Amino acid sequence: MEHELNGLKALVTGGAGGIGAACVRELAARGAKVVVADVDAAAAAALADEVGGTSWAVDLLDVDSLATLSLDCDILVNNAGIQRISPIEEFDPVQFRRILALMLEAPFLLVRAALPHMYANRFGRIINLSSVHGLRASPFKSAYVSAKHGLEGLSKVTALEGGEHGVTSNCVNPGYVRTPLVEKQIADQAAVHGIPESEVLAKVMLTEAAVKRLVEPEEVASLVAWLASDHAGMVTGASYTMDGGWSAK
Repeated sequence: MEHELNGLKALVTGGAGGIGAACVRELAARGAKVVVADVDAAAAAALADEVGGTSWAVDLLDVDSLATLSLDCDILVNNAGIQRISPIEEFDPVQFRRILALMLEAPFLLVRAALPHMYANRFGRIINLSSVHGLRASPFKSAYVSAKHGLEGLSKVTALEGGEHGVTSNCVNPGYVRTPLVEKQIADQAAVHGIPESEVLAKVMLTEAAVKRLVEPEEVASLVAWLASDHAGMVTGASYTMDGGWSAK
């Protein structure tokens, strides 16, 4: 298992922190050469140095620059994401489009850029970091839920088109993960629900889960690495929940 990804090149977006950084470390530990793609150039370079990979300073919101991109990766992990919490009637349309651009249009363009190389080699692993919100909805997250539901559809279409070329495409669907993105939501959730910040975890984030704790980034990374391996060659078009039982209801 330690070197099962030897000779493969992986690209992880949003790779400098949170789930992305955990994925970078896990894929590198299994032998992959990892490109750490992130808008934070310094953090991406530091992590790339740590794991013996390379960094790519990129603003994925600049979707026009991605339209002519060509990628030579064997494993593509679409992880970059942002969040905004607001009732629909107050949701800033600019922010809505921004979230869809980063979390749906950019993954489409990266998949589009990676498939020719994968098809030529008759091997590819596309792993989309979706969310339980790709399968379920929560109030005040119209853009995030819309983007993740769209990502689920994109992943399935990619699976259907890529199957005959040796390319798999899957989604990983965690609940709330212990990351800066989630920690930043606590104040916003408290405000929109009218409760103290100290009550957000129990009353909002973990209320639907059977297992009452946050998901750890390393747990998500372990599943991502398995999906990248030969062991998951017959797994495609799937959505793997890691949500403590949230979606079991």
